Amino acid sequence: MCFTPSNKALSFVFICFLFTLAACQDGSSDSVEAEDTPADVQEAEDAEDLDEEQIPVGILHSLSGTMAMSETSVRDSELLAIEEINDNGGVLGKELVPIIEDGASDWPTFAERADKLLQEDEVPVIFGGWTSASRKAMQPVVEGHNGLLFYPVQYEGMEASPNIFYNGAAPNQQITPAIDWLMEEKGDDIFLIGSDYVFPRIANQAVNEQVEDAGGTIVEEQYTPLDHTDYNTIIARIREADPDVIFNTLNGDSNVAFFKQLYDAGITADEIPVLSVSVAEEEVQGIGSEVIEGHYASWNYYQSLGTDENIEFVERFQETYGEDRVVGDPIEAGYFMVHLWAKAVEEAGTTDTDEVRKAADGIEFAAPGGPVEINGENQHVSKTVRIGEVQEDGQFEQVWKSDEPVEPDPFLEEYDWASGLSEIVTDED
Repeated sequence: MCFTPSNKALSFVFICFLFTLAACQDGSSDSVEAEDTPADVQEAEDAEDLDEEQIPVGILHSLSGTMAMSETSVRDSELLAIEEINDNGGVLGKELVPIIEDGASDWPTFAERADKLLQEDEVPVIFGGWTSASRKAMQPVVEGHNGLLFYPVQYEGMEASPNIFYNGAAPNQQITPAIDWLMEEKGDDIFLIGSDYVFPRIANQAVNEQVEDAGGTIVEEQYTPLDHTDYNTIIARIREADPDVIFNTLNGDSNVAFFKQLYDAGITADEIPVLSVSVAEEEVQGIGSEVIEGHYASWNYYQSLGTDENIEFVERFQETYGEDRVVGDPIEAGYFMVHLWAKAVEEAGTTDTDEVRKAADGIEFAAPGGPVEINGENQHVSKTVRIGEVQEDGQFEQVWKSDEPVEPDPFLEEYDWASGLSEIVTDED
């Protein structure tokens, strides 16, 4: 396999950031109680509760804090997959038992809870994370213990770890085609807005290179802290800049505030459309479809897809959690990645990290959004790219999709305009 070392300069800055947060925040987190896990699966508080016929698996998401609105449902889809696997005989003839921890939207807590799961509970795998900050906090932990992290969310790329399987989109499976589509269909003058952390910053470095190469213009670039809620000043700058489109990499509750204030300011999708890469069906529900109708998102999956696998998945999810619940791309990825890990373990005949890694190459699954396959060279998956428009009912109508599943290219090696970016992020190791 080919894995590129992390950028030492970036790593040092990020580690300092984590320690600063740890000094300012209470990073403690208790295991989530059983009543908070509605799927019909047995849950253990720690590995001591298990017997030899059970396999503990870690689930680590933000179940509190600004990211809880997005991550709680990913946990639910992972529990649904565990239930399905157990109903079909488990893994290696053993029952999967989740040990659930709360990352609390706090990156040092993610590192602490990951360490607890791997060292104390001895789980062979952790399913978890959403933000790139949480993933980067867990990365040195899983690498240090030679554990496995299955990560469900699209991200900025420029990373490949032997201990992480990336089940969300690489940039060439979401961001790059979205920018191409925007410039072809909506205009060349683009306003960038994002949350101030790893994913938006690095993703927008690539966007800047791509737009410049295509002859477009980034009219302005603005970042706000996670959980930021006052966007009136930035909206005034948007009105002054008068872009053709807004490319949005905000995360968590900030999207609710941004879209509502954009709507209150009278800026409609007809006037300045927004394309988001972290707003799925659940976030639309939190924002309000009347507020965000007509705007766009780039993903690999939408609840409205008509595949047989998706119809069955949506029905099962809503039967388990309630008819009013919606599903979106990270929820679907959380679901299928549990099945991919289980198939890799069955192929390996063991939960041993090194053996599972070897066996995972080429493992396929008929996911709700279409077939996915693990690329053993970089431990990402092939995915179909889709752009959708928010409808009045809060669902997405697909307006464009790739002809077939796109192979992952996390370092954007196929794009000449990205060569400098790849060197900036990876060479200083």
